[in-house]
Amino acid sequence: MDKSAMPKNTNDYSAADIQVLGGREAVRRRPGMYIGSTDQRGLHHLAYEIAYNSVDEAMGGFCDRILVIIHKDNSVTVVDNGRGIPVDIHPTTKKSALETVLTVLHAGAKFGGKTYQVSGGLHGVGSSVVNALSEWMVVTVSRNGKQYRQRYERGIPQTELEIVGEAEGTGTKTSFLADKEIFSTLEYDFDIIAERLRETAYLNKGLEFRIVDERTDRELSYYFEGGISGFVRRLNRNRTVRNRQPIVFSKAVNSTVVEVAIQYNDGYTDNTLTFANCVNTIDGGTHLTGFRSALTRVLNDWGHRNKVLKEDEPNLVGEDVREGLTAVVSVKLAEPQFEGQTKGKLGNIEIKSIVESVVVEELGLYFEEHPDDARRIIDKCLTAAKAREAARKARDLVIRKGSLDSGTLPGKLADCSEKDPSLSELFLVEGDSAGGSAKQGRHRRFQAILPLRGKILNVEKATAEKMLSHEEIRTLITALGAGIDEDFDTARLRYHKVVLMTDADVDGAHIRTLLLTFFFRHMIELIHEGYLYIAQPPLYKIKSGKQEQWVYNDREKDQALAALKSKAAKADVQRYKGLGEMSAEQLWDTTMNPATRTLLRVTIDDAAKADSIFSVLMGGDVPPRKAFIQAHAKNVKNLDI
Repeated sequence: MDKSAMPKNTNDYSAADIQVLGGREAVRRRPGMYIGSTDQRGLHHLAYEIAYNSVDEAMGGFCDRILVIIHKDNSVTVVDNGRGIPVDIHPTTKKSALETVLTVLHAGAKFGGKTYQVSGGLHGVGSSVVNALSEWMVVTVSRNGKQYRQRYERGIPQTELEIVGEAEGTGTKTSFLADKEIFSTLEYDFDIIAERLRETAYLNKGLEFRIVDERTDRELSYYFEGGISGFVRRLNRNRTVRNRQPIVFSKAVNSTVVEVAIQYNDGYTDNTLTFANCVNTIDGGTHLTGFRSALTRVLNDWGHRNKVLKEDEPNLVGEDVREGLTAVVSVKLAEPQFEGQTKGKLGNIEIKSIVESVVVEELGLYFEEHPDDARRIIDKCLTAAKAREAARKARDLVIRKGSLDSGTLPGKLADCSEKDPSLSELFLVEGDSAGGSAKQGRHRRFQAILPLRGKILNVEKATAEKMLSHEEIRTLITALGAGIDEDFDTARLRYHKVVLMTDADVDGAHIRTLLLTFFFRHMIELIHEGYLYIAQPPLYKIKSGKQEQWVYNDREKDQALAALKSKAAKADVQRYKGLGEMSAEQLWDTTMNPATRTLLRVTIDDAAKADSIFSVLMGGDVPPRKAFIQAHAKNVKNLDI
C-alpha cells in the first residue's frame, strides 16, 4: 500500500501547520470571501465599495456630488466633494491615516461611531479590499488647502504620501484598475452600475450622481429631490395605482432613521424593497419584519374603526395586505449587523420594534387624514382576502386529490435514487419528446426529469386560485416539495439544482421566461440560494468526415468552420432547434453531463429592475411592452425566425 497517500497522523499536528495570512494575502487568496465572486459581479463590487465610501460622506451631510468614470482601459475613478480622507499620522500604525485605511483590514472611520453615525460598505474593509485586488490604485485627497497623493500596486504602497499641489475645497479622488490575475473579466456593464447608482441616489435625496463611460461616450446624471417617493413611483410607472401619490414618511428614533414609501397597484405581487444604510438587503431582515407587522396591524385597526371590517369576520392577514403592494423601506443605523458577508439580511433585533412603531404611528396618522386613500387600499386588501380564501379551497381540493403536499410525487416525474438534496438535480424539460430523451440519457442516481407539456400559465396576470388550478404548476410545486410563496422552505427542497432545459428557439425562450416569472414571483428564495439554473444545449452539430463537433452559438460555429476551411476540409452543419431532435446519448454528452455541460446560474443583481422587467414583459399592459421591445430590439443576441 502506498503510505504516502494515507492521511497524516493527527499527533503530528502543530503550530507549524498553521498558515497565517496577512490582510492583503488573505484577500488575494480568497477574494470571494470579501466580494462574493471574481466574475463581473465581483468586479462591479469594487466600484460599489469605493462609491459607498463617498455615499457615507453624503449620509453624514458632508458631500452632495459624486462622479464615477469608467475609462477606456476599464480602470475606474470615483470623485466626491466630501471632507477628504485624513492624511495625518495614525497613532497606532504610525502611518498616514490614508495608508492605514487602504492597507489595513477593518481600519476605518466606520468603527467607533464618531466620524460616521451611519455607513454602508463592506464592514470597514471595502477600501483595503479593493486596493488588494487592484493592479494599481491612486488616491488623491484634497484637504487642508493641499492635494495629497499616494500610489499602490496590488495593495502595496509604491510611493510615500506626497503633496502634489494646492487644493480648492475638499474631497477624495480614487482611481483603480482591477487585477486581471484575480478577475475573469475586466469589462464593466454600464447599465448595471448606472442602475445601482440611480437606486442609491433615490435613497439619498439631494445627492447628485454622475456616471461617465469613456468607452462609449455615454453619460447619465441622477438627482432626486423627492427621494424614495420617486423610487416607488418609478417602480409603479407601468401599473395602475390605487393611491395616486405614494404615502411617504420619515422619522428619527435616537440614532436610527426610518424612511418608508408605500403605493398600491392593481397587480397581485408584493414588491417591497428594503435597504440598510443604502445596502440592498435582498433577503429582508428585521426592518422588513417590523414593516410587515405594522402594515397588517394598521389596516386591520382602521378597517374595524371605520366598520369596513365586521367584528365577526376574520382579520386581514399579511398575504392580503401585501397583494399589489410596492414599497421601499430604508433604515439608517449606527451599527448594522448583516447576516453574511454580502449583506443579504439585516439582523439587528432592535430595528424590528423601531420600524414597527414608526410605521404604526405615521401610517395610522396618514389614514386618518386621507380616508379616501385608506378606503381604496383596504378595498384592494378585502378583494385579496376573498381570492386567498378561494385559493385555499382550491388548494384543499388539490390536496384531497393527492396532487400537492400529500407526499405523493407526480407520475410524470422520473425521480432520482439519491435522497440528499445537495447531490440531486431536477431538469424541467420542454415537451414529452425531449423528456423521453432526457429520461433515457440521464444519470438515474442523481438526475430527475420532469417533462412540462406546453406553456405554463403566465402567473404575472393570474390570481392565486387560477395559478393553483393549473396542472403543470401544481405538478412542479409537488415535485420540488418545498411549498410556495410564504410557505416556501428551502429546507424541504428535494433538489439543490433545478435546471430549466428548453429548446433553443422562440417557443423555448417563451417557456423559459414563463418559468422564470413563476420562480421570481413565488419561489424567489430558490434564486437567492443559487439553486436555479438554465441549461445550454448546443445550437449546431458540425460534421467533417467521421469527426463531429458541437457548438453552442454562432460565434463558435464561425470559428469552427474557419478552422476546417483552413484545412480544406468539408463541413456539414446541422442546426438543432429542439431538444427532441437529439438522441439520449447526444443530450447527455452536450447538455446533461456535469463533466462537459454548461449551466448558467440564475441570479438577481437588481431586484427593482427585475421586478420592472417581469411586469413589463409579462404584465397585461401592451404599450410598455411594445416600448421595451422597440428600445431593446437592436440588443437582441438570439432571435429565431
